[in-house]
Amino acid sequence: MPQDYYQTLGVGREASPEEIKRAFRRLAKEYHPDTYKGDKREAERKFRKIAEAYEVLSDPQKRAQYDRFGHAGPTQGFDFGPGDFRRTREAFGEFFGGRAFEDLFSMFFGEGVRTRRRAERAQRGEDLEYRIRLSLEDAAFGAKLRATVARYLFCARCGGSGLAPGTGLVTCPTCRGQGQIEYRQSSMFGMFVNVRACPECGGVGEFPQSPCPSCGGEGRVRERGEIVIDVPPGVEDGSRLRLAGQGNAGIAGGPSGDLYVTVEIQPHPVFRRRGQDLEVDLPVHYGALVLGATVKVPTLEGEAELKIPPGTPANAVLTLPRHGFPRGRRRGDLKVHLKVIVPKKLSRQQKKLLEELTSSLPPASLGSDLYS
Repeated sequence: MPQDYYQTLGVGREASPEEIKRAFRRLAKEYHPDTYKGDKREAERKFRKIAEAYEVLSDPQKRAQYDRFGHAGPTQGFDFGPGDFRRTREAFGEFFGGRAFEDLFSMFFGEGVRTRRRAERAQRGEDLEYRIRLSLEDAAFGAKLRATVARYLFCARCGGSGLAPGTGLVTCPTCRGQGQIEYRQSSMFGMFVNVRACPECGGVGEFPQSPCPSCGGEGRVRERGEIVIDVPPGVEDGSRLRLAGQGNAGIAGGPSGDLYVTVEIQPHPVFRRRGQDLEVDLPVHYGALVLGATVKVPTLEGEAELKIPPGTPANAVLTLPRHGFPRGRRRGDLKVHLKVIVPKKLSRQQKKLLEELTSSLPPASLGSDLYS
């Protein structure tokens, strides 16, 4: 008959999680095979029942299922008597022949279900995500940025070990340092052995004799610290930079995670970007297009000179080579869009000169050599 988990631990059905935990610790200490003074086999059997009961009742979801459905709740298993199992075994044996049933049983319920990798106490820290906004100049030529980030850092008091100074680790008395406990249950195939992590040590097999009071045994504390982000030249919008080891510190001395920085390039008030090329609008007077001129053009590095040939048409686009956005050893061009300025107010002298110039020019017409 299946055991009553509440009776096994000696608690009532309304027992709180703290009462269940206290009862488990008391019974586990009493019936531990290494310390029990009576029959060792009986102690081991009793100890496994205690551990199985605690594994179910300490989990709120499993406990609720057990309270409602009994043993079919947490295990979803069935309890067959010896006769039922014998008949099932014979039926499988007739179908597969010989020792095929044992082979099939080993295939599904062999040593693989009895082994479980022991958990490591030291664990790698979590990766972090961070977003920065860059100017077009910083994205083009690179920059070193300083930022304050909230993250877990190694505890300075214990050096990341999680142990109070002068103390060490002790072996878990529940699993005897194995980090796992075997649970046995009956099924239609017979006795099924399931290996699970020890509920007392979390599968590690040991725990601090005295946890560090500053970090509570984790080996890390949450603080706000400054990081330096080295942005390479020519970084693209949406790029993801990886800063190895700059994420959260690991637990109990484990390695730190990484920090991933996503780059967002802010719109520029002057330049427009088209791949590696940059574009800029340059206002010019009509006379500079007719007569030609040398004008100052803004670039990412300051001002540069641009020669406008005589007779340049309005809205022409001139190019300044290698003044665009860099990518590796190559660099794009700067496309200068000439925008003619039409003055709204003129002095009397300016009006007179402009009227004389306009009257001296032939009428504008398509196909005229003067305007082509």
